[in-house]
Amino acid sequence: MERARPLRGNPKPTRSTAAAVRKSLGRNLTHGMLDRLGREIVTGRYDQLPFPTEAALTAQYAVSRSVTREAVKMLTAKGLLTARPRLGTTVQPASAWNLFDADVLRWLLERKFSLTLLRQFSELRVAIEPAAAALAARMADAGGRRRIEAGYQRMVAAEAGADDSLEADIAFHIAVLQASGNPFYVQFRDLVETALRTSIRFTNRYRGRSASLPAHQAVRDAIVARNVAGAHEAMESIIREVMGLIDEAQRGAGPRIVTAAGIRAPGTRKRAGLRGP
Repeated sequence: MERARPLRGNPKPTRSTAAAVRKSLGRNLTHGMLDRLGREIVTGRYDQLPFPTEAALTAQYAVSRSVTREAVKMLTAKGLLTARPRLGTTVQPASAWNLFDADVLRWLLERKFSLTLLRQFSELRVAIEPAAAALAARMADAGGRRRIEAGYQRMVAAEAGADDSLEADIAFHIAVLQASGNPFYVQFRDLVETALRTSIRFTNRYRGRSASLPAHQAVRDAIVARNVAGAHEAMESIIREVMGLIDEAQRGAGPRIVTAAGIRAPGTRKRAGLRGP
């Protein structure tokens, strides 16, 4: 692990300040700095401000230049930054960000955004997951079917309070992607998981209950029965229900805001004790 150290030509941070910075970045300074800067970029800190120079970042975070360069390099690879001669490093517009990158998706969810983005997640899901379910019905081997069954049984256990409902639901949907046997569908795992975490939290808070077991059982049963059309229809109905709730929310008064801290549906008050599906 790279240790933070003062650099020549920069003000030497006090020991207490440097220790606080190191602690805030976590055990891995590079990834800690990456996470901090990525979150700041996505949440708009540099919308009206120039991105700091390498020297400024090095001094601010009390790390070596190699740590700073690596973090900036990783942000550039994710499409958040670009380096140009005589212009230095600048923040890229959101249209250039790699939305299939798990970190970028996570940072997006940590800023406020309208239900429009939530619907866009669902539109992507409805284009991917029903087709993956249909392919799973055709191609799933015994191992794939076992993973789907295990995911479903976790949902059953979660309904009884014996498992985490959010993680169980995600495990089921990821198992369907894997059972398709198509590596391209499997590559959507991180994106689908992120979309699920967002939509599941919204639907739980909006309707106050976890995911429908009968709806997911219908997907499982269709895949096990090799019912290609049935698997496609059953999975599509799950996502269409979410899209219907989003439409209902958007028809309410005023914009609806989703945040990492909690997803508030229109006209609802914050309620405690709601489980993630």
